[in-house]
Amino acid sequence: MKTVVLAAVCGLAFSSAALAEKPFTYSFDGSFEDATFAVESAIVGEGLVIDSVSHVGAMLNRTGADVGSDETIFKNADIFLFCSALISRQVMEKDPMNIVHCPYGIFVMETDEGVTIGHKDYPDGSMQAVENLMQQIVAEAIGN
Repeated sequence: MKTVVLAAVCGLAFSSAALAEKPFTYSFDGSFEDATFAVESAIVGEGLVIDSVSHVGAMLNRTGADVGSDETIFKNADIFLFCSALISRQVMEKDPMNIVHCPYGIFVMETDEGVTIGHKDYPDGSMQAVENLMQQIVAEAIGN
């Protein structure tokens, strides 16, 4: 019986992963520094406060040798984490489990292919207001 339950749980986990949406990504015509400034300005311009900036690229570059890798994934990569009291209240009043999506993040990454700004694809329905906010912020950052 344990095997059947475990198989069902694993099946659900793998099917959920298969259904996960790819992030929205947008090319940025400029430097990584210009992109991070543009994203920060667009977030603050919406009247929002940036809770933190996760320097993912620096962490991965710093710890690569420690985990047995010499591969450079990003030249630079940061994630800006923030929340909106108004929109968070709206989406969590619809479904309190939307707490799992907070805080919201917009990433800026630089690879050999260039600079990209993006954010995750939020679930349809009750999280649409967050996705609209993210797209509005990114559009402002890339100059659209």
